[in-house]
Amino acid sequence: MRPTKALRQLMGRPGAIVAPGVVDALGGKLVRSHGFEAVYMTGAGTTAVRLGMPDVGLLTATEMIDNAARIADAAGIPLIADADNGYGGVLNVRRTIRDYERAGVAAIHLEDQVIPKRCGHLAGKQLVPTEEMVAKIRAAADARTDPDFVLIARTDAIAVEGLDAALERAARYREAGADVLFVEAPSREQLPLIAPRVDAPLLYNMAASGKTPFLGKAEIERLGFKIIIYPNWVLLAAIKAANEVLSTLKTTGSIAEIAKEVTTFKEFFDLLGMPEVQALEARYGVDEETRVKY
Repeated sequence: MRPTKALRQLMGRPGAIVAPGVVDALGGKLVRSHGFEAVYMTGAGTTAVRLGMPDVGLLTATEMIDNAARIADAAGIPLIADADNGYGGVLNVRRTIRDYERAGVAAIHLEDQVIPKRCGHLAGKQLVPTEEMVAKIRAAADARTDPDFVLIARTDAIAVEGLDAALERAARYREAGADVLFVEAPSREQLPLIAPRVDAPLLYNMAASGKTPFLGKAEIERLGFKIIIYPNWVLLAAIKAANEVLSTLKTTGSIAEIAKEVTTFKEFFDLLGMPEVQALEARYGVDEETRVKY
């Protein structure tokens, strides 16, 4: 089944879709191995692993789409990807949509920030006029060649113009053709006010900043949200684990103490698909002596 169709079917089921965030193809395989039905590509995380820099609008569309294509291929489950502000005007947005479609992505979200943008949980954000974003959403909707491709419109207006303005923008974006609305960085007090005023599926961003509360899936569903993304939690956990390994190596000069606590060599290669590689070599008659093995 096409990933776009699979995501549409997930959206048609009761309950919220949980999409852990990843930054690379390996992360996509990890998410699938735990039985999740969708995965999210984080823009901040992609910037971190590609550039070693904060999410302040430095990555190009080409870099983001290349990363998305690798994740989509490796994960084998619907990928929701960050597409920032579309990387330009309406014509740029059209190309962005076409390129993400060709990359095998099931959904993208576009935001209403100016260029250069900021991470949605940082201060200093600026917005384009509502009409400009409406035009981008219309261009994105028109550019789709796959009618099941999911278009998510994100507004960062809460931090800049307040909740009422954010909800007014969201309603305009829905009218322009957005399938899902993403009202960025609401507080605990603001959360219950969103769904009653927005007639569309909603996305909840469980970012690590703490600006949006760390609620459980059941409570998020009760608040009326359909998709929950967890952008950088896998990456943050990996950074902590890597720091512990590096600290141990630096202070002791050995990894012997932690060897039992990390993934084994075999577990690592099996996650990457070693059994499938071995089966293909056998299928195509690779000589027994030269087949890959442990």
